[in-house]
Amino acid sequence: MMVRKDAKTGQEEAPESKDAQAEVAIVPTGPQLRAFRDALGRFATGVTIVTIPGKHGPIGFTANSFSSLSMDPPLILWAPARASARFELYSAAPHFAVHVLSQDQSDLIKNFHRGGDGFSAITHHHNAEDVPIFPRSLARFDCAQHATHDGGDHLIIVGRVLRFVTGTGAPLVFAQGRYGGFVPGK
Repeated sequence: MMVRKDAKTGQEEAPESKDAQAEVAIVPTGPQLRAFRDALGRFATGVTIVTIPGKHGPIGFTANSFSSLSMDPPLILWAPARASARFELYSAAPHFAVHVLSQDQSDLIKNFHRGGDGFSAITHHHNAEDVPIFPRSLARFDCAQHATHDGGDHLIIVGRVLRFVTGTGAPLVFAQGRYGGFVPGK
């Protein structure tokens, strides 16, 4: 198979076929990092709020870097950005809770963005490990930190699930920089 390069950009071009449009392969460096981020945004994810106890009250963080990892033992993972102002708190937290948001909980996101009100505007309580939790999530996973791994500009935090709860509803979805809903197929 012959690979062509664009004369202006030096980027590889995939060969054309009758069944596919021409593709341009981009190297994810320098000026192409925004394009890389946009390409990653094509993958729809759920939306979570990860919570931990803090010295001055409960702390929450909106994250879509969440995934199941193992059934036995029951493990999940999420990955906070090292550049986050709360990174040190999350990386050192022995326990945390991951709340999977439903479509009707999109209003909670603004509470946990930079400068948001956090828990001051929502009803919450604490689990047995003193982690702040709020009711009515589509799912919640109460976890103990199991391991951490380098993930470049993020830290991969693996949590051992101590207990979980499930709710009802449709998941809140994030894709291409926007929040939306999920429509089940036939």
